[in-house]
Amino acid sequence: MTQTPTAQTPAPGQARAHFTVPATHPMVTVLGSGDALLRVIEKAFPRADIHVRGNQVSAIGEAAEVALIQRLFDEMMLVLRTGQPMTEDAVERSIAMLKASGNGKGEGPEETPAEVLTQNILSSRGRTIRPKTLNQKRYVDAIDKNTIVFGIGPAGTGKTYLAMAKAVQALQSKQVSRIILTRPAVEAGERLGFLPGTLFDKIDPYLRPLYDALHDMIDPDSIPRLMAAGTIEVAPLAYMRGRTLNEAFVVLDEAQNTSPEQMKMFLTRLGFDSKIVITGDVTQVDLPGGTKSGLRQVQEILEGVPDIHFSRLTSEDVVRHKLVGRIVDAYEKYDDSQSGQSGPSGPGGGRSGRNGK
Repeated sequence: MTQTPTAQTPAPGQARAHFTVPATHPMVTVLGSGDALLRVIEKAFPRADIHVRGNQVSAIGEAAEVALIQRLFDEMMLVLRTGQPMTEDAVERSIAMLKASGNGKGEGPEETPAEVLTQNILSSRGRTIRPKTLNQKRYVDAIDKNTIVFGIGPAGTGKTYLAMAKAVQALQSKQVSRIILTRPAVEAGERLGFLPGTLFDKIDPYLRPLYDALHDMIDPDSIPRLMAAGTIEVAPLAYMRGRTLNEAFVVLDEAQNTSPEQMKMFLTRLGFDSKIVITGDVTQVDLPGGTKSGLRQVQEILEGVPDIHFSRLTSEDVVRHKLVGRIVDAYEKYDDSQSGQSGPSGPGGGRSGRNGK
């Protein structure tokens, strides 16, 4: 952060932007504790000089970069006015969205960072669930607009968590009368009889991630009651066969581990006044060798069908620890290099297991 008076005059060919922080907002909410948010901005725009004096912020540099900085501070203030604090992560994601638009003049994606970061899906137990990236917002909006939505992307992109939040929201607003959460129990080959314990004990390990997410969104004490009443059902995919699901919000998780037959079976369970969200990661297939992934195939079959939407998330949408996105990128790069070395007829030609189908 520079505060020298001479630096306030732009050189020939440079532009200058000026921003005044309203007195109603302490500067610490804009710059962050110890100027942490300001350092994020300076790192993202290394060719610009950003100056702060009192409640005045100015930036000097290339016109396009200065325009982005001006737009960034405008978006940050819109978020702060809602009462939501800005974090380093939120600032980084806002910068990424603005840069993706190609300029700071709003000529890119229609959604602004403030619209993305302030869209509330569900408020529960003292926390609010909301999208954190542009693709996540579009995924959530697609769920509102379409009967069947596929959320496809790597681990940590929020595809299942956001779908479940929308399911709980739909139940609370009485758009549906029940929630059905399902996933294939692939490791047991959908044949659970050889596992020890009761039926609940057998299927619990495969469904535990769904229970964990539910506990984040609903009072844990009410979950057993809702499940006993059939308002919430968590079951393996095999239990969907032969049913028609009316007035339900249905989430199929880990869909990359469905066979084509299972995927068709599940999709044809759709009943009246229902909504289906199918999530999966096509790079994490656990099916036995020779079994094709239903999630891979269904994209070829249903792409472009009205009222069915495919949302594709990437490592840029990972909302876990920053390292998760880097890990996803590193594995994708490694897989690409291995595919190039082996070729279609080499050792990798008949790919199976976690990277096959």
